[in-house]
Amino acid sequence: MLMDELNRYLRQINLPGVGVEGQEKLKNARVLCVGAGGLGSPLLLYLAAAGIGTIGIIDHDTVELSNLHRQVLYHHPHLGSKKVMAAQQQIRAANPGIEVNTYAERFCLDNAAALISQYDIIADCSDNFSTRYLINHICFQLKKPYVFAGVSQFEGLCTMFL
Repeated sequence: MLMDELNRYLRQINLPGVGVEGQEKLKNARVLCVGAGGLGSPLLLYLAAAGIGTIGIIDHDTVELSNLHRQVLYHHPHLGSKKVMAAQQQIRAANPGIEVNTYAERFCLDNAAALISQYDIIADCSDNFSTRYLINHICFQLKKPYVFAGVSQFEGLCTMFL
């Protein structure tokens, strides 16, 4: 581990059960985030801050004014930009050592297995049930850990399926 990385991640390296070995595992991890909106945007910031080495982002949407109050990754200059491109820019600004793969397209049956197979963990930050069912189905087939989160008004949930 480089000295800059050691200094950057020292607080989490010092956590019981993490250590340098755990930080190396985070650096080598590949996480796919399906959806870069209200759930995905803060997740992406935290994944980058934690030092996840490769982050994939799939979302077909663009940043709109109505997103800015709850999608903390985006700011006024991002209006009209593809969410994945704005997210990539923000992640690289926060942590230039992170590899960010972007997919400015809908997550669908045609691309689901090919995308999921490239990553270690899949984070479902989508906003519709058909996408959620598809992620679950492909993760089950490929034996990939599936992190599911959802929010509605003032309530939310998060769980993981192995």
